[in-house]
Amino acid sequence: MSSVFLALGSNLDAPKQQILSAIAALEKDPRITVHAVSSLYQTPAMGPPQDDYINAVMHLSTAYSARELLALCLGLEKQQGRIRIEPWGPRCIDIDILLYDDMQYQEKDFIVPHPGLKERLFVLVPLYEIAPQWILPDGTAIATVLQRFGDEEITLIRRILS
Repeated sequence: MSSVFLALGSNLDAPKQQILSAIAALEKDPRITVHAVSSLYQTPAMGPPQDDYINAVMHLSTAYSARELLALCLGLEKQQGRIRIEPWGPRCIDIDILLYDDMQYQEKDFIVPHPGLKERLFVLVPLYEIAPQWILPDGTAIATVLQRFGDEEITLIRRILS
């Protein structure tokens, strides 16, 4: 089994419910064991003007390969109605593989760790919430990465699981 962290985000079509639906679908998969889910966070959108996002991070173990998990996540996005119209545009659900074991992998359509991981507070804060001692594949602690940020605002919405 591989240890994986996924980021989930939504700003369309009842964002909180979109996140919860994606989590529920992943929890039902027999090849996945969910260990932790962060609280939900509201953050300003990146990209064109649009509504704020709701974000969460989950830690799971899986028997899926990294590519199989990517295909599963893309399939879940499609099932929940995601249509890719514009880069960084609004979306009903976005599921990204942040970390897959200690894998460092790069192809045109798939990069692990996620290339924006260290620059996105909306991913780092929920990741730190559920795995404060986690060390990234390059040897950097999540806590160290978080120290680089000043007082950027991220708002706790509600706790999903303790």
